[in-house]
Amino acid sequence: MTARILVVDDVLSNVKLLKAKLTAEYYTVITAYDGQEAIDLAMEQQPDIILLDVMMPRLNGFQVCSELKNNPLTTHIPIVMVTALHDTESRVQGINAGADDFLTKPIKETALYARIKSLTRLKFVIDELRLRNKTNAEMRGIIDRSVIEYSRETFDGRIIVVDEDRLQAQQIYKILSKQCFRSVEVLNNPNEISNIDDNCDLIILNTQFSEIDGLRLCSQLRGKLETRYTPILILSDESQSESVLIKALEMGVNDYLVTPLDENELIARVNSQVKRKRYQDALRMNLFNNAEMSIRDPLTGCYNKRYFYKHLQNIVEDAVVKEKHLSMMMLDVDYFKMINDNFGHTTGDELLKQIQKRISENIRITDLLARFGGEEFVIAMPDTNIQRAYIVAERMRNMIAQPFILSHNTVNITVSIGIALIQESDLENVNLFVERADKCLYKAKDGGRNRIVLEDAVT
Repeated sequence: MTARILVVDDVLSNVKLLKAKLTAEYYTVITAYDGQEAIDLAMEQQPDIILLDVMMPRLNGFQVCSELKNNPLTTHIPIVMVTALHDTESRVQGINAGADDFLTKPIKETALYARIKSLTRLKFVIDELRLRNKTNAEMRGIIDRSVIEYSRETFDGRIIVVDEDRLQAQQIYKILSKQCFRSVEVLNNPNEISNIDDNCDLIILNTQFSEIDGLRLCSQLRGKLETRYTPILILSDESQSESVLIKALEMGVNDYLVTPLDENELIARVNSQVKRKRYQDALRMNLFNNAEMSIRDPLTGCYNKRYFYKHLQNIVEDAVVKEKHLSMMMLDVDYFKMINDNFGHTTGDELLKQIQKRISENIRITDLLARFGGEEFVIAMPDTNIQRAYIVAERMRNMIAQPFILSHNTVNITVSIGIALIQESDLENVNLFVERADKCLYKAKDGGRNRIVLEDAVT
């Protein structure tokens, strides 16, 4: 997973060292040497993550962080503060300013890369939600400022504490209850995590249980649809190895606290995670409430052609600016007319809904699926080269070839697929991108159907 990283430090040697390490890991690195330059670059170049030094002249790291987090154009960018300060007071100040995490100098490479991967995964999901909200705004005039305002309303947050240590759990309960959170619940039995629903803003989980691996519980929470996007803050004592914490971050844990707990740091980190959750929720609600009816295909539930073209322009612009791959897949059901003729249009409609379901199960949340017309679907796949798109298409082709049971009938169908890769000229006219994918699709149909044709193979 690649990313654009903004490194901010007023000491040239520190910048060079970090840039060398990150470049060796194939990250794209942007550099700034003071706070105002960092703010300007963040707004102009929209990095995926910011590594921000605390001690700088003019604007220090806390001031820069606060300004970036209060700006709708940059509030979504994860910020990791890099500091030589070890005291809890400085960490709390940074978290209250909006920092997503801290790294202490000298920086350990394993911790650095784990943090970058963890925060970048989250950033990519938020980027996709923001792009879709931007498309909504262009189509229906929605204002985005309310998203930030909603994310700050953390008082009605619901927090669940999962901890076998009853004294520690009770301590957390008392501290957070004083902060007027709507609901703080304690689960002393780790098996009760199966009862956690999607109406939760944060899960605080001790990683040390008598009969179960705490990281296994984290994995289960990330595997459940109801808690897949719920922030997880784990508790770890000083004896726990750094490799365990890194493993936790890699599997999707959002943050950690070392016990014994500092009350102020607990409050600050909880507030930070709840705000982030509310920000994502606000983006999703904004997207759903304002556009669902006008942008969805009424039969299959996926996006319609009008929305696809509007959002594709934003995806193409994002890919060109960030120099990332973007593939497009056009998919057509072979001999679909025969299904309607032999089984009726009701069965044909049900088949299209089932095909959409199988496609959706084989693509990512960041991919854009739309019904393009009749029995034709299109998928825009950000950050995906044409070889990776082919692997996904082949898996999809085989999955759809499995029999469908519809109205007591067994229906067997196949699909033809064409795949094209973005070109810089597509920024001026996205129709050219669509046409190239369509050309590949018809090449697949002319070649006998039930096959995949890549753009390179089209002469």
